[in-house]
Amino acid sequence: MSLLLKDRDYAAGENGAAAVAADGEALMGEVLFRLTARRGSFPFLPELGSRMHQLRREKPSGWDSLARQFAVEALAGLPGVAVTGAKVTQEGDALCVAVELLWRGEGLRVTAQLEE
Repeated sequence: MSLLLKDRDYAAGENGAAAVAADGEALMGEVLFRLTARRGSFPFLPELGSRMHQLRREKPSGWDSLARQFAVEALAGLPGVAVTGAKVTQEGDALCVAVELLWRGEGLRVTAQLEE
């Protein structure tokens, strides 16, 4: 059982308690968490998270390929999930990363905004 996340917080269900995520919603919550958490920031789980925050150090021409590489690395532990692509755009000071996934034969897309 996973709790449903919305806007970086637990979503409320009908009765006011935390809402339980359905199968696909749970996966998307896990994917978003793994893409936005900084890799190495959890001492007991050093492989958890991504290196997406390092994109700012690179030239914009290399962002898409690096984002795909970082996504593959971050999502490697999720069974049945394959990264098929990534696209990085800049919106003001923020970077937005859209990651294309294949899960159970279905194409999915998750977009994460990276803070500085």
